[in-house]
Amino acid sequence: MSERDDTVRGVVRLIVARCEVRYTGRLTAVLPESTRLLMLKSDGSVLIHADAGGFKPLNWMTPPTTIEENGDRLLVRKRAGKTEDCLEIRMIEVLSDVSHEMGEAAGLEKDGVERDLQEELAAQPGVLGEELRLVRREWPTDIGPVDLMCRDEDDGWVAVEVKRIAGIEAVEQLVRYLERIKLDPVTAGCRGLLAAQRFRPQALTLAESRSIRCVEVDLALLRGEREPELTLFS
Repeated sequence: MSERDDTVRGVVRLIVARCEVRYTGRLTAVLPESTRLLMLKSDGSVLIHADAGGFKPLNWMTPPTTIEENGDRLLVRKRAGKTEDCLEIRMIEVLSDVSHEMGEAAGLEKDGVERDLQEELAAQPGVLGEELRLVRREWPTDIGPVDLMCRDEDDGWVAVEVKRIAGIEAVEQLVRYLERIKLDPVTAGCRGLLAAQRFRPQALTLAESRSIRCVEVDLALLRGEREPELTLFS
C-alpha cells in the first residue's frame, strides 16, 4: 500500500480507466464497471466523470482526503464527524495515467452582474438585513477567496458570498470557505451569508440545513434606481 504525494507536489492527476466505484458513508452507492475519467486534484479533491452528463461528476470527494493505493485499488477516505466517507475505486484496465504541474492558481476575475453586486454590497453591507461593516473584499482562504468578510453588530465574523443566481453549488462553495475560515481561532465563530439576485429552491433548502442565511438582492435597487424592497429567507 502506498500514498502518492501529488498534493504535496501541487499537481493534478488524470486517470482514464475501466473501473468500478463503491461509495460508503452516509449511504452506499455503486458505479458499475465502465470507462471513466478520474481527477485527483492537488487540494485533495477527487472527481469521477463519465463522457456523458456535462460538467457534473458522477461521484466526488471534497478535501481534506487521504488517498491510498493498493495494487489495482484507489481508496479515498474523508472523516465526516464521527463517521468516515470512503470511495473505493477498483481499476480493471488503466488506459491513461498522467500528472500535470498546474503552477500557481490565478484568482478568479469576476465580471458582469456578480462583480457589480459585490461592489455595491461592499459599499453598503447593511442592506443585507443586519448591521454589517465590511472588513475586506476577497478575503483569502487556501481554496480561494470569499467575496466579502464582514463584522456584525456584536463584532462577530460574517463571510458573504455573492452570486447572480445561487444554486446548490453556491451553498457548497460557501460551506467549503467556512470550513477553512473556521480553522483560524480568531474567526472560528464565523457564519455564512449568501447574497444573490435569485435563488433556486434547492439552494434555499440546503442553505437552511447548513445554517447559512440567504438574502435576495437586486442590482437596480442597490443603485437606487427604485425603492428598495429586501426579501429575506431565514
